[in-house]
Amino acid sequence: MKGGKSKADTTNNATDVRLKRKGAGTGRKAAKKAKDPNKPKRPPSAFFVFMEEFRQQYKEKHPDNKSVAAVGKAGGDKWKSMSDADKAPYVAGAEKRKTEYNKHMAAYNKRLAGGTNVDDESDKSKSEVNDGRNEEEESGEEDEDDE
Repeated sequence: MKGGKSKADTTNNATDVRLKRKGAGTGRKAAKKAKDPNKPKRPPSAFFVFMEEFRQQYKEKHPDNKSVAAVGKAGGDKWKSMSDADKAPYVAGAEKRKTEYNKHMAAYNKRLAGGTNVDDESDKSKSEVNDGRNEEEESGEEDEDDE
């Protein structure tokens, strides 16, 4: 074949291009930023607030059911059949959780911007902080006795 490419050549070339574009073998997962365990969780939507209550009701009516998919399907069907008036309490609950989340996120972002380490504040209890102060006071008292 003069100047022509075989099927194998074009297929391999296309595969190579896709692999280069995806960055295969470059260790992209290692470059992913670690998730901060102190960051507040996002609030649930109105549907998930509804599902918290629905799961309990479904479990009472069907105690022998072990399928998560069946519960989800039944909950989704009921949610679709509900009117906006029926959904209103769940929407209100979701909005309430969203405002709480926004408050927590504002405090979290303030701590990050302030440069304080979030772990230091939460790991020490008040008694541990007071213990540190008491040790300093005791050492100061011993110095006074020496004089």
